[in-house]
Parts: sequence; structure tokens; C-alpha cells
Amino acid sequence: MTGSIALTGTTGFIGQHLLRELPKRGYRVRALLRRPPDIPIPAASAVIGDIARPQNMAAALEGIDAVVHSAGLAHQMSGTPADDYRVLNTEATVNLAHAARRAGVRRFVFLSSIRAQTGPTTDIVLTEEHEARPTEAYGASKLAAEQGLAQLDLDWVALRPVLVYGPGVKGNMAELVRLARLPYPLPLGAVAGRRSLLSLDSLVAAIDTVIAAPEPLRRPFIVADRDAMTVPEMVAALRRGLGRRPGLLPVPLPMLRALFHASGRAEAFRRLAGPLVVDASALARLGWSPPVTAQEGLERLARA
Repeated sequence: MTGSIALTGTTGFIGQHLLRELPKRGYRVRALLRRPPDIPIPAASAVIGDIARPQNMAAALEGIDAVVHSAGLAHQMSGTPADDYRVLNTEATVNLAHAARRAGVRRFVFLSSIRAQTGPTTDIVLTEEHEARPTEAYGASKLAAEQGLAQLDLDWVALRPVLVYGPGVKGNMAELVRLARLPYPLPLGAVAGRRSLLSLDSLVAAIDTVIAAPEPLRRPFIVADRDAMTVPEMVAALRRGLGRRPGLLPVPLPMLRALFHASGRAEAFRRLAGPLVVDASALARLGWSPPVTAQEGLERLARA
């Protein structure tokens, strides 16, 4: 598939990777930027504007086949008011989609989140058929954006990625990589909760798949690598990428929980120990296949 893509969020962790990789798949990428960049960007063209106020986006979207909207307020930004999530994640998305519809864009691809469907943990294997029940303002803003898109006369798709990892990752995965690089044994060997992950390369392949799909979509898709992993398996893969043994100690969970609570990180323990496993088979039925396994992806991340 080739065509012209308007891409938002090009300065972010995911957006930077899309800006580099989508042209390799034959797309001409036009970056939609809030302000002029400090360094040249690898895009066919760039347009400066505010996607939160896209009334004058006709020229920016002229000749565009698909919009890939990755800009937004991330959930790591703790303490962010709910109104900010609503304005930047919900209203800006719907407003940009309105502009895309007026410009005759064929498909609008929205990078939503698994948090639009669930909280940080769940005891079931999630599919898109399960009722969406976000537990915080970030996830609620993403779900509201999806619901807003569903009201428009526009072919849209919302991708709901799980935790995305790759070079430059931040947040919890960056902390796990930092711990894996330490030369000491880690007390995480007894953590048994399995979690689905998603490599940047698998996300790029998913975006390519939904842009190229010939039939109208108008729905969300969960996106994840094939195999869910426990935290010990993640650490083992990271350390294998560094040419090292796993170095994991099976400290009992009650003791580990007490250590996290004592350090004021009770919520971090819940996210670390709890399961979040998803089923991405709906997207696979469109022809998408993750190019790497989670184990391979984490080994590469450690080496990078």
C-alpha cells in the first residue's frame, strides 16, 4: 500500500518511530506540527498548526489519503486534570476527524489505548467484545474520542495498544529496563501475573494493515504481540539481550508487597503483579501479524 499520510504526534515516543518507519513502507508522510521543529524531520512535508483548533486544516489535509493521529496527553502524566485529557485527547481528536472528513480523507486512524477498555489489571483475556470500562480520566478520554468518531460520517479505526516498548520508551517499561541493566539479582522471581506487550515495529505493522484494508472498518482493534509475559520472563529476556543470566530471586509476594507499600509505591506493585492479557485476533483476521515475538523484541530493546 502506498499513499499520503498526515501524521500527528511526530515529536512523541511513538510518533518519532512512525515518522521514520512509515516512509519505508511506501507512504508519503506529511507531519502536522504545533510549532516549527528545532531539527529537520524526515517527512515529505510539514504543516504548522494546532490540532485542537483545526478549523483551517483544509490545506494541511489536501491530497491526504489517511490521517494517523498519535498526538495526545499520555497517561503517565499523573495529576493532570480531567479537563485537560478531555480537551487534548477527546475534543482535539474529534475536531481533527471533522476536518479530515471535510477534506475527503479516506480513513482516520486513531491511536487510542487499551486503557479505553480497562484499568491497569484485569482477570479476563480481553477482546473488543468486552464492555469498555476505563477506570481513570486518561482511558475515559480515549474512549470518549472513539465514541465521538463513531458519530461521524467517516471511515475510522481506533487502535488500542497495550504497553508499547522500544528504543526511547518511558514510564514503567523504562524502569524495568533500568532494573534489568543493574548487575544485581532482582527480587521479582515470584511475580506471576502475565501482561501483554507491543513492540513499536508491531504497532507500525498494525497501522499499515488498517490503512491498507479495502473494506470500511469503523471500529476499535486491540493490538498486542503474540505472547503475554510475566515480569520475570520480561527481565530474563532483557538480560538475555545483554548476554546475562536472569538473576531473579523468588521473594514471596506478601513480602514484596510490603516493601512496595513501605516505599509508597502500592499502586506500582499492583500494576507490576497484576495480569493484563488481551486477544488481538480480530486485527490478525485483517492480515496483521506481529513481526517479532515479545521475547525477541525485549532482547532487541536491551541491546539498543
